[in-house]
Amino acid sequence: SPTLKKIKESGTITIGHRDSSIPFSYYDDKQNVVGYALDICLKVVDAIKAVLKMPNLQVKLNPVSSATRIPLIANGTIDLECGSTTNNLERQKQVAFTNTYFLTANRFVSKKASNFKTMNDLKGKTVVSTSGTTNLKQITEMNGAQNLGMNILTAKDHAEAFLMVETDRASAFFMDDILLYSLVANSKAPADYVISADALSIEPYGAMLRRDDPGFKKIVDDATAKLYKSGEINAIYKKWFLSPIPPKGVNLNVPESDALKKVFANPTDSGDPAHYK
Repeated sequence: SPTLKKIKESGTITIGHRDSSIPFSYYDDKQNVVGYALDICLKVVDAIKAVLKMPNLQVKLNPVSSATRIPLIANGTIDLECGSTTNNLERQKQVAFTNTYFLTANRFVSKKASNFKTMNDLKGKTVVSTSGTTNLKQITEMNGAQNLGMNILTAKDHAEAFLMVETDRASAFFMDDILLYSLVANSKAPADYVISADALSIEPYGAMLRRDDPGFKKIVDDATAKLYKSGEINAIYKKWFLSPIPPKGVNLNVPESDALKKVFANPTDSGDPAHYK
């Protein structure tokens, strides 16, 4: 394995992390890198230390962005990218992915009092999504295909879109559900909102590694599969999604979905959303 050889010779493994992908990989209030994805990657590092018999292997942390993460994996700057990266078939042409560690979906948030449960309930209503997102593209296509007659507004960012629902300028806001949970948890009145059970799409998140390195991938996959199947993952999940987290001590209160429980029972690195239905 070229990656293992590089790690052994340098005495260092380099992990790519995000700066603000809460709760996956981000800086806390003390400028330490923390998060759910990072905790999983550190378990992988333990497995690599055992295989290489290098208990003192150094971990170097390297910040990455949406734009730089794939190139930095491909050119060997980082060995493992631990963030909120969607595993899809297009990206698999450039990089490999570990076993999936989270599933997000395009859903909508609305006020509980409105009692909107499905897309059909939003017929003829004003809804919002954030500009430049796959979520916006998806609801625009569905609006036409299903003849829903929704008036779709675009917001410059997630905060503005949520504010439109808060102030009744929009009936619902469509976005990745984990981001909606975060917005609701940090809102003035979290109990006033509900996130739809209906998912418009499913997106698996995984850690990236270089393609064409089966030796390294096997260690990473074995380590994540062991973590999931043993149930050890549940404590890590609880720490980041069902407990107060830094920097503000907010509890996102996102229970494990049935689909994610299935992934933990039968680990997979599939980039096909249909696999997770």
